[in-house]
Amino acid sequence: MKKVLVIAAVVSLMSMPAAAQRKVEIVERNAMEQPAGKTLKRKVAIGRFSNETQYGKGVFYNKENDPIGKQALDILSAKLAASNQFILLERNDLSALLEECAKGGNAAQTIGADYMIIGSVTEFGRKNVGRDGIFTSTKQQVVEAKVSMRLVDVASGLIIYSDEAAGSAELTSRSTFGIGGKAGFDATLSDKAISEAIGQLVENIINKCTGKPWRTYLISHDSDGTIIAGGASQGIAVGDTFAIMTKGKTVKNPQTGVNIELPGKQVGTVTVLSSAGETPETEYSIVEVSDPQAIGEDLTKYVIQEIK
Repeated sequence: MKKVLVIAAVVSLMSMPAAAQRKVEIVERNAMEQPAGKTLKRKVAIGRFSNETQYGKGVFYNKENDPIGKQALDILSAKLAASNQFILLERNDLSALLEECAKGGNAAQTIGADYMIIGSVTEFGRKNVGRDGIFTSTKQQVVEAKVSMRLVDVASGLIIYSDEAAGSAELTSRSTFGIGGKAGFDATLSDKAISEAIGQLVENIINKCTGKPWRTYLISHDSDGTIIAGGASQGIAVGDTFAIMTKGKTVKNPQTGVNIELPGKQVGTVTVLSSAGETPETEYSIVEVSDPQAIGEDLTKYVIQEIK
């Protein structure tokens, strides 16, 4: 009687569908929701993203062509672009761009960033784990990565945000009585682990960049009208209203040795009538000033600031 029961159990297990015998699972938690509402885009550059781990650093390792560092930089760029919060400026391949521009006989116009991101992959590793039972066996590929980033305010050189995050990705395969799938080496797990770690920091970067009011400057102010820098690519739209602020007094903090710009005074508002220009560096907007007499001849004394 016992033999019959054992045979029945084996037949039952062998008749299970393949989907039940093998389960492949990839764990990734890099979803990032885009902030709702209107956004005025800041100019952001990624200065450096390096691989500070020992992974993949053999005899022929080339620091200038490190796949882990370049991969992390590309993932960060893609996530920042997907957030639709920034104008991204190329810095990693800037020399190649300038060289191509010179070959075409064109004068390159580079613009400065409001913020610069500097980061590195500080931990990276891969391991295989498994468990063999009487009837089943489980094999698991696990990749873990840790990423550090800091956000620098270009105007002051101060680090306004610094943090690190860890990410992991895994692939699991199971078999019963030797029946089931076997998962080979999966190189995409590296991408997913790094992507997850970076994704955890992107939202904080967005919050830090957008926490400070967006600013632009007056280009022209006369009887023909008033023009400010910036246009559609930065999120400026017809009907938008901004404050006209005088620049605050600059004082030196004796404790840190850093120059601090004190808050200025609002002297009026501008309302956008139209925008033009082909690229972020050539865009401008024609505005209507609430009180034209509030703006003096020296336009460098004023800034146009987002009203929060």
